[in-house]
Amino acid sequence: MAKLGFHQRLVGLSLPQQQAFMAALTERLLPNYALYAETTGHGDLSGMRAVLDLVWEQLAVKNAKIDFDKQAEKLAELEPPVQDDSFGARRASDAVVALSAILDTLRGISPEAVLEVSRVSKAGVRAFIELTEGEEDAQALSQLLKEHPLMEDENDFQDAILEEAEGVIDKEALKSLRKLGRNGGVSNLGLSLD
Repeated sequence: MAKLGFHQRLVGLSLPQQQAFMAALTERLLPNYALYAETTGHGDLSGMRAVLDLVWEQLAVKNAKIDFDKQAEKLAELEPPVQDDSFGARRASDAVVALSAILDTLRGISPEAVLEVSRVSKAGVRAFIELTEGEEDAQALSQLLKEHPLMEDENDFQDAILEEAEGVIDKEALKSLRKLGRNGGVSNLGLSLD
């Protein structure tokens, strides 16, 4: 039997498994949001943290009564200003987009959410590599992206989260995924608040 690829495995997860995968990836995007909020004064890390904590709570406590429409409204207010097109704002937006995608699944919409969150995280790493080590030649850039330690780390990280999410999603698994996602406070771009 042929081994399933990453995307097939991701799409093959149950909804709770997908949500746990997305929540772990979002944890890892949060330091990017935090750095943006700290350096610009825009955004509210504690607001983001509160919404993400409610997502984890919903995953752990099946009958938790959380109004995710209300959380989505709160989240919309935490986005970086539309006119801010800086690199930091875009990476902060990645965290908001990822969290919004999870909320969509908790509100019963968005079958593509898990792929979107995976792509958003990888795209942020790609943009960071292009920004810091930009390569004019498309072929050279493609090679750089493939071999770059940050991209390798991102792919390994998503593989590890996926592997963990493929198991039974109980309280222990959620705790483990959350810890993995926090990644010692280091984001997918290798940045941390310390």
